[in-house]
Amino acid sequence: MRIKCCCEDRAVRWIVVVAALLPAGCGERATEPARPAPSASAEAEAPRPRVERARCAAAAANCAAVTGRVLYIEKVDPDGDGDAHYVLAGGDVTASGISVIDVRRHLRPRRLPRLGELVSAAGPVFTGSYGQRQIEATELHHQRR
Repeated sequence: MRIKCCCEDRAVRWIVVVAALLPAGCGERATEPARPAPSASAEAEAPRPRVERARCAAAAANCAAVTGRVLYIEKVDPDGDGDAHYVLAGGDVTASGISVIDVRRHLRPRRLPRLGELVSAAGPVFTGSYGQRQIEATELHHQRR
């Protein structure tokens, strides 16, 4: 009899998230009908979301900085140390176009970013508990509404 641990469930979630995202970048894209260009006043009314860019120190070794939109957030870490994990559509740290960020408790914002919001993080790249490459954030910025 094999006992299933909670780590396997978490690994399955990561695999499902990454597997769901990888096919989206392959194959032909559906073409949409051309839309009329927005007027200058419409662009002025709806500013594009921005986030301060995180940067690696000039002398930092094994450091990566990424900015991207949040695809998945792990709010409650199973090991109980209070950190959060973000999966971003941006950068190439974990996979092509995907980066995983480990946010330690002291950097964790009071309000976690929501799906689709911009996040920028920088820090050393280490191997996570499932063998994935991830950024251990030392600098973190997220879009504020």
